[in-house]
Amino acid sequence: MTKKNPPAEKVYEAFSAVADSRIRMYEDYALIDSSDRSKTYEVSWKDDVYASSDNATYWQGYPGYPVIAVLMMQGKLTLPDDAYKMKDVPWKQLNDKHKRNYAEAAEEALRMISERGTDISGIRESAGAVYEELINLQVKVKRGKNNHSKE
Repeated sequence: MTKKNPPAEKVYEAFSAVADSRIRMYEDYALIDSSDRSKTYEVSWKDDVYASSDNATYWQGYPGYPVIAVLMMQGKLTLPDDAYKMKDVPWKQLNDKHKRNYAEAAEEALRMISERGTDISGIRESAGAVYEELINLQVKVKRGKNNHSKE
C-alpha cells in the first residue's frame, strides 16, 4: 500500500469514527471529526492518491484513522458490522493517557466495550481482517494536504 504501514490499532479508531457518524463525505474529500470533536480532519483524494490533515498521515506518512475510515466508507476496505460496536470510545483521552502507545490505548478501549456487555472477539477478528486488506490495498498516501473544504 504505502511505504509505511500504520499501527494496526488505527483500524479500531477508524471503526469508532464510522460508528459515531463523525464522517462527512463529499465528491473528492471528507471531513472527519476527532473523537472528542475538538478537531476536524480533512481527507482528500484524486484517483488512488490520498492526503489527510491528521497528524499520523501528515507528519508520519502512514494512513491515519481518518484515511482508513474514508476507505471503508468508499467500499475500498470492508466495513464490518463489528465496526459499529466501537461507538463512543474517547480515543483522544486514551491516546493521551497511554502517551501514544496505541496498543495499550486499543486494549483499554476494547475493555471498555467489553464492560458494556459486547463480545469483543468479533471486533478483534474484523479489525485484523481490515488491517490485512489495508496493507495490501493499491492506494497511495501522500504527506501534506489538499484543501477542498467547502464548510
